[in-house]
Amino acid sequence: MKVLERYEPLIDDIDAFYAACQRPLPSVVRVNSIKATIEQAKTALDAEGIAYEQADWNKAVLVFPDEQPGANWPYVHGWIHGQEEVSAIPAMVLDPNPGNRVWDACAAPGSKTTQLAAMMEDTGIVVATDNNLGRLSSLRSNTERLGVTNVAVTNEDARNHSLKPFDGELYDHALVDVPCSCEGTVRKNPDVLEEWTYEHVESIVGVQKGILRRAIQTTRPGGTVVYSTCTFAPEENEEVLTYALENEPCKLVPFEIPLESKQGVTEWNGEEYDPAVKHAKRIYPHHNDTGGFFCAKLVVADP
Repeated sequence: MKVLERYEPLIDDIDAFYAACQRPLPSVVRVNSIKATIEQAKTALDAEGIAYEQADWNKAVLVFPDEQPGANWPYVHGWIHGQEEVSAIPAMVLDPNPGNRVWDACAAPGSKTTQLAAMMEDTGIVVATDNNLGRLSSLRSNTERLGVTNVAVTNEDARNHSLKPFDGELYDHALVDVPCSCEGTVRKNPDVLEEWTYEHVESIVGVQKGILRRAIQTTRPGGTVVYSTCTFAPEENEEVLTYALENEPCKLVPFEIPLESKQGVTEWNGEEYDPAVKHAKRIYPHHNDTGGFFCAKLVVADP
């Protein structure tokens, strides 16, 4: 837990925070509305004798206290999909409509991609990009199992994505769930703290800034871009947002989520960030018994 000590000034109840970080993360699934209703999924799990609880904030999210999410036939047939609770937040904040054009800039292995597709009723198009070919195979497998047909997969560095993705027609929305230092995943991957280095944080920030800028550049004026990470590091969160605000025509906007959260921080280790970063949401493990997460919503302005 030594790595997490750097975030103690940001935490309201440090003992509860450390205790939560040391507990295993609950197994959670999302009902896939492309193949089943919530009631159909619940009936199937009841028939299999699998215990679950519905999340208070989202009835399509089911918590398995005793079972592994993939060890049942509803999962195999694509009625449900394993997805951490906080991982479901970015797509909800993006809130695409059926028929929209959406870019998922860091898509593999596809939990958020397939969630977006379901929200869009499998219409329009979700361009799912990742630079890791091995992880893209998991994305393709998940889209097939979940019955998704509106996803187009591209293998590329998102920083180099085409500025004219549809012959000049820009995206309506972009989801930017960037690679990060991942301290927020400590409950499912304790080794992440042993592997953490500040040098990695410094190196990944440039990638995050580049991907977010390209997402803003490829989204139409009035369209929305959601930026998210599973790290607590302000260098990868508020600093990246401040960079985008300084270099691209966009603004951060307030939004609500159904989980307890804290606002973005405007100062860290002597660095001051744009005051608008307070509109971002910081989700800590001890508030909702989840992983740690960061989420922000931007609206693209006219150049």
